[in-house]
Amino acid sequence: MSIPTATYRIQFRNGMTFDRAAALVPYMKQLGISHLYASPIFTATAGSTHGYDVTDVNEIDPSIGGRAGFDRMVKALKEAGLGLILDIVPNHMATSLENAWWRDVIEHGENSRYARHFDIDWSRRLTLPFLGDTFEAVLENGEISVKADPKTGHPALAYYDTFYPLTPASWEGRESEILNLTDKQHIAALHEQQPWRLMSWREAPRDLSWRRFFEITGLVGVRVEDPQVFDDTHRLILELVHSGAVDGLRVDHVDGLADPKSYLETLRAQAGPDCYITVEKILGKGEHLPADWPISGTTGYEFIAALSDVLVDDDKIDALRMAYDNVVGKPVDMKAELRDAKLLMVDRNFEGEFTTLLRYTVAIAEKENITLEKSAIRSALRELLVAFPVYRTYGTAEGLTPADDALLQKVAARVRNSAHAPDNAALDFVVHILQGALSDVTRDDAALFRTRFQQLTGPLMAKSVEDTLFFRQNMELALNEVGAEPLPRVFSLERFHSEMKTRLERQPDALSGTSTHDTKRGEDARARLYTLTEAPENWVECVARWRQMNQDKVTVLDDGLAPKHADAWMLYQALAGVWPVTLTPDDAEGLKALEERFLEFIEKALREAKLRTDWVETNDAYEQAVLDYARHLLSPDNRAFLDDFTREIQPYIRAGLVNSLTQTVIKLTAPGVPDIYQGSEALNFSLVDPDNRREPDFPTLEGQLNGLDKPVLTTTASWRNGQLLQQVIARCLRVRQQHPALFRQGDYLPLAASGDRASNVIAYGRVDSRDALIVIAPRLVFDALHDHDAVDAKRWANTTLALPPALANRRYRDILNGQEYSLTDRIDLGEIDIYTSAVLISIS
Repeated sequence: MSIPTATYRIQFRNGMTFDRAAALVPYMKQLGISHLYASPIFTATAGSTHGYDVTDVNEIDPSIGGRAGFDRMVKALKEAGLGLILDIVPNHMATSLENAWWRDVIEHGENSRYARHFDIDWSRRLTLPFLGDTFEAVLENGEISVKADPKTGHPALAYYDTFYPLTPASWEGRESEILNLTDKQHIAALHEQQPWRLMSWREAPRDLSWRRFFEITGLVGVRVEDPQVFDDTHRLILELVHSGAVDGLRVDHVDGLADPKSYLETLRAQAGPDCYITVEKILGKGEHLPADWPISGTTGYEFIAALSDVLVDDDKIDALRMAYDNVVGKPVDMKAELRDAKLLMVDRNFEGEFTTLLRYTVAIAEKENITLEKSAIRSALRELLVAFPVYRTYGTAEGLTPADDALLQKVAARVRNSAHAPDNAALDFVVHILQGALSDVTRDDAALFRTRFQQLTGPLMAKSVEDTLFFRQNMELALNEVGAEPLPRVFSLERFHSEMKTRLERQPDALSGTSTHDTKRGEDARARLYTLTEAPENWVECVARWRQMNQDKVTVLDDGLAPKHADAWMLYQALAGVWPVTLTPDDAEGLKALEERFLEFIEKALREAKLRTDWVETNDAYEQAVLDYARHLLSPDNRAFLDDFTREIQPYIRAGLVNSLTQTVIKLTAPGVPDIYQGSEALNFSLVDPDNRREPDFPTLEGQLNGLDKPVLTTTASWRNGQLLQQVIARCLRVRQQHPALFRQGDYLPLAASGDRASNVIAYGRVDSRDALIVIAPRLVFDALHDHDAVDAKRWANTTLALPPALANRRYRDILNGQEYSLTDRIDLGEIDIYTSAVLISIS
């Protein structure tokens, strides 16, 4: 297997094609990348901006260059010695009529050859929730008619520009008659003859006959657990792997599959032992990737969470938390807030999925002759789902694994002892179904329930935490990230070092990402916002002053202030995170460009919070008031505020840039394979998607990567334009290529500092039988940088680092500045420039 030394994620579409990517190969090679990591490349819906809405899994999308363009890109990669990793999407496909398989299912219903390819409940008609109102209402309004499908010429029910194919039995032999139907009663009767029924999009959460991807009715679940479906959906993928064009696969949303372990075993068997495979998988607190999965690891969200232990000031974060409580008006109980978010998801957003589970449970009880009130079963099932602490368990038709059974018992015990404890007998019954501890009479029913339960807990967790709670509670936005823990915790270097040791032991070849197409904000925005925990009093004073300066733009609505105090707190923090390093108050064009991005984020943030507005029922007055407030913040006419804001965030900008470099150096040297998200090799201050999927300025990136034979540039300009970060990456990746065993298998040795500045440094070593590496990076330097662009190295003069025997008494070269050091058993940090980090590779 070819394990990458570093990957570079490129987002295809939105102008990025295979030929354009091929032209970037020399740049990626110079940067030190070993593998291009491509977003989905298979044919997706017309105009797709991301490629996860696949319509043809066995065709490379013509819109980005098709097979010919793909082959040209592969040729360029191979000639440069680079590999290719593909992001594949086995869990779902698009519910678009462009999807020939889905179209065939609509036309032929259960008789379609693809009827079992999708996760459809064929005990009833296929639901199509794509109308703006009920079928009856849109028919009455004349929005539905019978017309010839422009593509086939056959009769179809036409809804604006969409033509739903009629099942042949309903029109064959009387095509002319059907096409001339204008009577609404006869059209309704024709609709009733179809294996599907049209309905309002608003009904989808309550009444859907098929499994969706999360809440997205544009994506339908695929049954890759069926061998035929696996073969049909992986034909081209495997061809590309076997031909040598593709070296690795990234599996999207593996937790959505019916049986992830079985799927991965099949994928491994079919792809062969040399294919590098990772999975998108969120690990909860204390959770580890199943050891028996035949993969190299995850895509690295847990690595992002681990970095917060390095960059959050645990001694001061309580002051920030207390200030936020004051803004909210009461102490925030995150456990209660998390429960509320999960209840909203169960009762509303996933009402249909929950109702299906409840129906299965009641049916199993009846077959088992167990007498339980439906209300008791409902309460038990609901509480168990809400209490689930991880994305899912991995039970099969035979039941749960011992580890998952232990987890289930722990969760059930917590539910029994909670203030919301359901009927104990009902809870026991639901637990027994999940365990497979019932009679043979209901074995198959229990297996189906178990699968659906496990496929629901993941979306429930993701939508409750990442897409609700993290938009409601904004004490520290940097902590509201995919994979982060939703409940307050202690942040410590000891915990980080422990996480890295575990990473080396369990998944040394997993990707270590810091930005992705799904992160809530770019890594450098996150790095900057971490610094708020270092100076909470200063931040609180600033926000109070800014709110006062803009008070006349606060609107009083029937449902309260807009923005309310907590919203304003979020707005100023989000603005501080996204603010371009060099933007000035007199740059009207720059302010306008930022406003466009910022307003799109705010609209999404307000709707995802689901408090005073949401995607289902928008509160236009509230949204407009908050957006107007945000516009005012960025108006060139609001000069007093802009001057004050720009001046006050400078210390956070400077400390944030140091954090950016520290987290990058850690990513490049700690256990795992560093993944560089497009453009993040310089600076990435993006907001949530779609902002984080914008194409970076590749010509500038290419132009400023030079002088790699000289020490890194440490000028103020190189810090502020990202060139320093980019050159550090290039130098570290070059060393990774020269010493692959050291970075892949070398021991991870935490190093403890002592002295005046011991808390302001993170250090560790990597060592194998031949080589040694010492990494020293600054942390929590806000106070040291408050009035300066640089930290005086003398600040670390009374701080030392003890070296264990494996690292001591060697000669080292700092790969960033070229300096050489003969080290004994300790390092005097005053003699090493750690402001820009020190990465010391042994040379003797």
